[in-house]
Amino acid sequence: MSWGTELWDQFDSLDKHTQWGIDFLERYAKFVKERIEIEQNYAKQLRNLVKKYCPKRSSKDEEPRFTSCIAFFNILNELNDYAGQREVVAEEMAHRVYGELMRYAHDLKTERKMHLQEGRKAQQYLDMCWKQMDNSKKKFERECREAEKAQQSYERLDNDTNATKADVEKAKQQLNLRTHMADENKNEYAAQLQNFNGEQHKHFYVVIPQIYKQLQEMDERRTIKLSECYRGFADSERKVIPIISKCLEGMILAAKSVDERRDSQMVVDSFKSGFEPPGDFPFEDYSQHIYRTISDGTISASKQESGKMDAKTTVGKAKGKLWLFGKKPKGPALEDFSHLPPEQRRKKLQQRIDELNRELQKESDQKEALNKMKDVYEKNPQMGDPGSLQPKLAETMNNIDRLRMEIHKNEAWLSEVEGKTGGRGDRRHSSDINHLVTQGRESPEGSYTDDANQEVRGPTQQHGHHSEFDDEFEDDDPLPAIGHCKAIYPFDGHNEGTLAMKEGEVLYIIEEDKGDGWTRARRQNGEEGYVPTSYIDVTLEKNSKGAVTYI
Repeated sequence: MSWGTELWDQFDSLDKHTQWGIDFLERYAKFVKERIEIEQNYAKQLRNLVKKYCPKRSSKDEEPRFTSCIAFFNILNELNDYAGQREVVAEEMAHRVYGELMRYAHDLKTERKMHLQEGRKAQQYLDMCWKQMDNSKKKFERECREAEKAQQSYERLDNDTNATKADVEKAKQQLNLRTHMADENKNEYAAQLQNFNGEQHKHFYVVIPQIYKQLQEMDERRTIKLSECYRGFADSERKVIPIISKCLEGMILAAKSVDERRDSQMVVDSFKSGFEPPGDFPFEDYSQHIYRTISDGTISASKQESGKMDAKTTVGKAKGKLWLFGKKPKGPALEDFSHLPPEQRRKKLQQRIDELNRELQKESDQKEALNKMKDVYEKNPQMGDPGSLQPKLAETMNNIDRLRMEIHKNEAWLSEVEGKTGGRGDRRHSSDINHLVTQGRESPEGSYTDDANQEVRGPTQQHGHHSEFDDEFEDDDPLPAIGHCKAIYPFDGHNEGTLAMKEGEVLYIIEEDKGDGWTRARRQNGEEGYVPTSYIDVTLEKNSKGAVTYI
């Protein structure tokens, strides 16, 4: 099947058909372009949606990482990846389909124009040949008519008796001239006719079939190109289907990772205060003043005073406990987090210790790197001056010392809060039975010690009836000395809660080292604080329950 043989006379129809093919190609390209815009807008809207619901990173407060929240954030991440795959689809369609179609349409228009110009030129040449043949034919016909007229004129004069011989001879010469010219035009016409027939045969059997064949091949290539673009249009999305499936699988795994029991435990960990429920309130006997007698003035006065004392104590106790079920006391955040409940304080201290340890590790790594660089500079002076590293090295050492002091201080607070939490149940039980709570000793950092060996074993007093949740601690009696120590090295004591000492200075020990590297000491003037255990030579007194004087 060939256009050249079957459609030899349908040049205009093929012109319109090839133009329609290019228009259809461009229409499909427009369709692909709009699909690309849809994919891009879809991906953009998905990314905006993810951005809208993603957690804000600017907040410094640590939010509870519940499994349901983590699962939702994972789903958002997977959806963001899914949006990225939609962008990949748009880019693939733009490059492989739309861009290719636009380039091919431009080339197709150029090729079609060239083939049609060749066809028009061939048709124009055939028309020119036909005109030449037709002109020679008309001229031959005209000369033949003139020759017939000349023959008729000669015959009329030859038969006319009155005509002179000269007229007859002249008519005869005119007849011969016209006959000769007719013969020449006849030969010209025959030659032009033969040439036209040859050109016409060549036009319809060689030139036009060749041009139409090229047009046919061009149109078939256009059809093949459309088929390839259809396939590429589908392949652009089929390539990302495995990745999209992984995104969806990730969403399913995120949904399966939700653990309601873990979330419930996290709620407990986030809000647990560490306090024990408040104990029973003691019975307050307000009827005792009714039965007093005039003769028992001293005793009644004592009872009245005791009643007032109990009332005051009761109010203080209620004040100390009721905030657990209402609003927490307002106040500035303290360095040792003593404003927080025990459990939350322990968590905050542990987090700070972990952060300080990470910073300490970084500073230690930097110190090691600086020392290595210094060794290299000392062995190869041309590479650098070792002295230039000394300021940075000194700064790093100071940072390490500062971080270690901070870690020791926070570990001391952590040990106190852990010890306080561990012994809280026994102290509360004793308080409920005896209606007396032994007061903890305040440390310079604002925490207190619950060690039973370090509590004041003084006489029981009515005003000592305090709850451990009271806002203020009353501690007028100093802790008893349990030994003494001698400073081996000097200590500056710049940090809060520490005690400065000179080399060879003798101090009283009022609290032993609990494993955090710090010992609580007191000077003779009553100034107290913590000193590094490794800086002192400790001597403890056996069975010491009160203040001991050393000579």
